[in-house]
Amino acid sequence: MTRIRLAEKSSGLKVIGHLGAIITVMAWGVSFISTKVLMVDGNLTPVEMFSYRFLAAYILLLLFTCRKSLLSLNWRDELTFFACGVCACSLYFITENFALENTTAANVSMLASTSPLFTTALIAFIYKQKIGSSALIGSLIALVGVGCIIFNSGEGLELHPKGDLLAICASLSWAVYGLMIKRVLPHYNGFFITRKIFFYGVITSLPLLLTQSEPLHYDVLFDFAHSQYILNFLFLVLICSAGAYVIWNEAMKIIGPVTTNNYLYGQPVVTMIAASIFLSEGITLLGSLGCVLIIGGLVVTDHLPNRRKIPVSDSDPT
Repeated sequence: MTRIRLAEKSSGLKVIGHLGAIITVMAWGVSFISTKVLMVDGNLTPVEMFSYRFLAAYILLLLFTCRKSLLSLNWRDELTFFACGVCACSLYFITENFALENTTAANVSMLASTSPLFTTALIAFIYKQKIGSSALIGSLIALVGVGCIIFNSGEGLELHPKGDLLAICASLSWAVYGLMIKRVLPHYNGFFITRKIFFYGVITSLPLLLTQSEPLHYDVLFDFAHSQYILNFLFLVLICSAGAYVIWNEAMKIIGPVTTNNYLYGQPVVTMIAASIFLSEGITLLGSLGCVLIIGGLVVTDHLPNRRKIPVSDSDPT
């Protein structure tokens, strides 16, 4: 009876983990539209866009968790959080934003969607495990679906070495984050983890912000005459940063970094639907096919049996 209850509890937690990943990806998928408004219409630079957004999110989390300890249990964990802050925040977002300035949005979307493949490959390499058939097949199916959605936008893939390399760096950076955070996930809650990586992300972005050649445009965030800037910024801070990162880190704790990161394939689906609603961009048959392939790839990844599985849960050896 006890085993049955534990199994039911474990199953319930997994459902929560999957739902958390889905909710987060939905928020991040819509965030591209808000980011575009602030960068294109509000003239925020890539570094400004990141720094203002995550500084505000960090202050918010600090206010809610100020009674908790500010330091990790040991210096090894503190260094891990520093590395995670660089990989998941400053390095990832700044390289991605600069990539958008140097290559097409189609290239960035496509290359950024390879992050789950990097995550699976890195964990397989570190743990000396073969990549399971479901992870490989499901990832490839989902990646084809991403390609369908990218071509649905009407933008072809063109070679822009500088921007494309930056997009690949962003994708790899996020994959490294998924690998490193695994070690500390069992020992800290989502609020603490998120607050720590935001802190180090903002700190490492400040030198770039203070030395950028363009003038700062933080005044658009206080331009009450154009409320769309404030509303989009609040959405990015409250929902896409403070809320989504906490949920994402808890999801990784429950279902593991590989399974959680595979949901990133769904971002283009959400973005496509959001663009259809808010920007009146049409959804074609190719885009619909892409949605089906992405969902199918996620189902295959999670349900097709493997002979050998890569360790993904927080109970696996680290």
